Amino acid sequence: MNYIGSKYSLMDFLTETIVTVAGTDTDKIFADLFAGTGVVGKTFKQNGYQVIANDIQHYSYVTNKHFIENVPPLDASIVEYLNALKGTEGFIYKNYCAGSGSGRNYFTDQNGMKCDSIRIELELLKNSGEINEAQYYYLLASLINSIDKYANTASVYGAFLKHVKKSAQREFELELLPIIDGDRRSRVYNEDIAELIKRIHGDILYLDPPYNERQYCANYHVLETISRYDFPELKGKTGLRDYSSQKSDFCSSKTVVDAFEHVIRNSDFQYIFLSYNNEGLMPFDVIKGVMEKYGEYEMFCKDYRRFKADTDENRNHKSDKTVEYLHCLVKK
Repeated sequence: MNYIGSKYSLMDFLTETIVTVAGTDTDKIFADLFAGTGVVGKTFKQNGYQVIANDIQHYSYVTNKHFIENVPPLDASIVEYLNALKGTEGFIYKNYCAGSGSGRNYFTDQNGMKCDSIRIELELLKNSGEINEAQYYYLLASLINSIDKYANTASVYGAFLKHVKKSAQREFELELLPIIDGDRRSRVYNEDIAELIKRIHGDILYLDPPYNERQYCANYHVLETISRYDFPELKGKTGLRDYSSQKSDFCSSKTVVDAFEHVIRNSDFQYIFLSYNNEGLMPFDVIKGVMEKYGEYEMFCKDYRRFKADTDENRNHKSDKTVEYLHCLVKK
């Protein structure tokens, strides 16, 4: 998935640095508490670590439930049945497709209706016991990841395009995500990190919070609705759902430092790593000052290509690259 802040292209840098600081022993608990699409957590799971993943966004929770908790084998033969379903004029079609009269153009009518059919059927299959929890999250995560490839947007769901782009015109097909083998004790949460950090413990804590004022819940609200399928009241031209309960303190200059220090202070982990870039709300010296209070601090950095949507939204950045910092703390 094309995702703001994704660490996909930085995984070599992250894994090599974390192993250099925390050691090569993989018999450790690794926590990824702003998990996003799960690229970091699933890499460490694949490398043998027990993983704790968390994200306050439900679509992220579902994706990580599959990548982190599911292990092979998983029966996915039902995918052919799901792909053969006829389209239904459900919530997605009625609210995010132009043909419904909604005024929104996130998906073609055909693809929106197909998404509805599959989403409704998954809930029926789960409730009837025809698929178990592991299969449910496997298929729902695959639906979320698949439908995103057909979205008529410029990478994020803050707005839709007036004309349907070529990739969105293709006929939607549900494609299965990979299944990653690993530690069966790994667990995933859908909570506010400020509360979760008080209840969990481990060896390595990786933090990749939002860097700026753009709330993820607004940028990916359509995926959130597909994931929850909870028929929310939508507002405005873009059809935003109420996301007041999901706003992050890391997206405000007034609250970010206190929120960050709360996590560091309450964490029961020996090694703490923070991904942050040079354009984030927290200045470099502030991050360094907070982390140095709690142990031995070190910093690593790497140039990183800017996320595509930043240029699409005419943000007038001076450079097409940012500097990605990996702040490291060995806690006392």
